[in-house]
Amino acid sequence: MTVQRLELDPDAIVREAANLTAADLDELPFGTIHLDPTGMIRSYNRAEEQLSGRLRKDVVGRNFFRDVAPCTRVQRFFGTFQEGVSRGALNEVFDFSFRFPTGTREVRIRMIYSDNPAPGVWIFITPMQPM
Repeated sequence: MTVQRLELDPDAIVREAANLTAADLDELPFGTIHLDPTGMIRSYNRAEEQLSGRLRKDVVGRNFFRDVAPCTRVQRFFGTFQEGVSRGALNEVFDFSFRFPTGTREVRIRMIYSDNPAPGVWIFITPMQPM
């Protein structure tokens, strides 16, 4: 599957996840984070580095909700994650405000649970306004 097709279909990313390289994820025009069931970051793409101002080398292997983005420890975000992991099923879309030292960024979040390549949650982040 081509990356151009993936840009239009986050579900395809989840289906093809086992075959995607970090370079493939870096070609996507939106933030892509893959978390294990405990919230540890497995992957973090270039678009998310640009959106958050955080380098993947500083976040991969850390807990997203506790160490990287503690502002997400709210029911709408963390609660949705926990419920999806508990059920083994999640496909939610919602708007969220990230508060950075440089200002607030309004984004659309899509969370999808997947067992491919291992159990976890994919988070796709799209800015509501161009960066």
